[in-house]
Amino acid sequence: MNPLDVLRDSLYFFRRNLAGIAQLCLPLLVLEALASQVVQHSIGPDASPMYDIAVGLLFYPLYTGALILFLDARSQGLQPLKRNLLAATLQMWPFFAVLAATSTLLIMLGLSLFILPGVYVMIRLVFAEYLLVLRGLTPMAAMRDSFQLTQGHLLPIAACVFGSLVPLWAIDLASNTVWPDPSHWQMLLLDSLNGFLQLFTSVVVYRLYMLRVGKTGQA
Repeated sequence: MNPLDVLRDSLYFFRRNLAGIAQLCLPLLVLEALASQVVQHSIGPDASPMYDIAVGLLFYPLYTGALILFLDARSQGLQPLKRNLLAATLQMWPFFAVLAATSTLLIMLGLSLFILPGVYVMIRLVFAEYLLVLRGLTPMAAMRDSFQLTQGHLLPIAACVFGSLVPLWAIDLASNTVWPDPSHWQMLLLDSLNGFLQLFTSVVVYRLYMLRVGKTGQA
């Protein structure tokens, strides 16, 4: 599991399927960014971060679940219909939302304990969403199996995950520097674009997942 190979292959896949990923996920990302703006405008600048998390839990399972199904179909050479992917994702939304909420709480708890425990939990749960979507596991079973799949591979998995996230965080930071006080439309554009770019990490993790599943025989 060479992190550079994983990142290179993932970037090639992301670029090759850019249009399909954008058509599938970008409308939901725009709606998520718009909903966040509405909530912030309604509650005010001092609103609790929990409101942003709640908005994320509404939309994140939809575009992430659809993207995982899309990645799986395209890796098999299939051309899935976008409406079928979204319909399938909508059916599993309650389970995905429970998984996302539980994972977020565990990671936040870990981050509050000097950061490293949160990073550890994040890496150990990195395959949970893929196990839930592709194998139909319950949230708890998906988290348990993710811990098993990541056992003994924490460093290369972390290298791949942060190798994809750090440049995206840098882009996000740079955009905030260039536009320190953006208008509502600029903020909508920036949030949607940054959210879309961060989908690349999902492609990276899917590649890691397939490498681990192939080696363990857990198809």
